[in-house]
Amino acid sequence: MTRTAEKVDSLLREDEEMEAALRSIRERADENGGEVAWGDVNDDLTSGQWGRIIEQGVLVDGEEGFEIADREAFDDALDGDGDDGPIGGVEIDPEASSWTQWDKMAGAVSLLLMFGYWMDTVRDAVGGTINFMLAPLDAALPFWGVILSVALFTGLYSAIVQANLMDPERMGKYQKRMKAMQEKRSDAQEALKEAEERDAPEAEIERLENELDRVQQEQMEAMTENLGMFKEQFRMMVWIMVFVIPLFLWMYWKLHGDGAHALTGAESQMVMPLVGQIELSDGVLGPIRAWIVWYFLCSLGFSQLLRKALNINMSPTT
Repeated sequence: MTRTAEKVDSLLREDEEMEAALRSIRERADENGGEVAWGDVNDDLTSGQWGRIIEQGVLVDGEEGFEIADREAFDDALDGDGDDGPIGGVEIDPEASSWTQWDKMAGAVSLLLMFGYWMDTVRDAVGGTINFMLAPLDAALPFWGVILSVALFTGLYSAIVQANLMDPERMGKYQKRMKAMQEKRSDAQEALKEAEERDAPEAEIERLENELDRVQQEQMEAMTENLGMFKEQFRMMVWIMVFVIPLFLWMYWKLHGDGAHALTGAESQMVMPLVGQIELSDGVLGPIRAWIVWYFLCSLGFSQLLRKALNINMSPTT
């Protein structure tokens, strides 16, 4: 529903006689080539109704008189077709954000893997399995280079997941609907404030208060439906975590473990920009370990480069 339709609906709720006034305006506009003047309709509506219609922006300046701002939306609202539209005038398929069985399985696996941050048995099992696959890379590079390579792998994987699971158009629809609802609430608040300032009749103020309550309720319903946007974002994050968490646990296992796999001496050191020679397991930003900082710096840089190279658009579109 466009802003013109919303304004027509608001006028109809304010005044039960406004429907006849709006129909008269439409009839005279059709007779006069799309424009209407006060002299054409002064027998059919009051000056107060005429002023209110112009004030709401339903009528805008034409060449010689006034014309209807959006004729199609005006007709839909006046003929009763506008009330059945989607919230905020934006149609969104809620089923598009639903999780498949595979999504739920990935979420469960990610949740189980997260226990590896607190449970040595899980961390040792995951670390030993990943170590078997990454042993050649670990043998060929210093560990800071291994971390850089892992950041490249995870950055590429994340970019591919985002390209396949994120729908910028649907995300844009969610944002457009929330913006429409915010504007609708703002219009209702301004109408109520204006009525109070001009000492409008109590019945009109009551209608405007009811209208504001209705808009606020509709906005709450839209916010509930917009949970689909967060479901979609979380779904994407789950598929990224199911790949990243095992690698992260393996790096932790290598740097903080006590077995034969643990790094010692020069293997666990690097020259970090702006920091100098440092142990990868030492804190560099408060309690945050140097290897974690190095990984996230590399991951952030690779992710940006890969999104540009693969032309992956992360911005919502409308």
